[in-house]
Amino acid sequence: MPLKKAEIEKYKKQLLQLRDQLNHVVQGGTADVKAPDDTTAYSQHQADKGTDDFDKTISIEVTSKEYDVLRLIDRALEKIDEGTYGVCDISGDEIPKARLDAVPYAIMTVKSQEQLEKGLL
Repeated sequence: MPLKKAEIEKYKKQLLQLRDQLNHVVQGGTADVKAPDDTTAYSQHQADKGTDDFDKTISIEVTSKEYDVLRLIDRALEKIDEGTYGVCDISGDEIPKARLDAVPYAIMTVKSQEQLEKGLL
């Protein structure tokens, strides 16, 4: 059953809020990674340096995942504009409302997502 206009507006509002939150987090994470290490001028134990490097690596990985989600959010917003929100990009099947409630930026059905992740598509 196709989504009603009010439902689509609700999802759009959620997507825009989520995008704003993630943009804020990504900008903060990017700033942390780019920030110069103020402690390098001081004598620092090798383990402390390793911990700092590890923390930066984790920040980069988290930021990368958040960029992926941002791309999905942008695609979902495009689909709203196109009038295809709630329809799987791969199969053309309707995405269940329960999935959209849980993951409003879902652009594929669970079945298509699983096939894509397994490399079958």
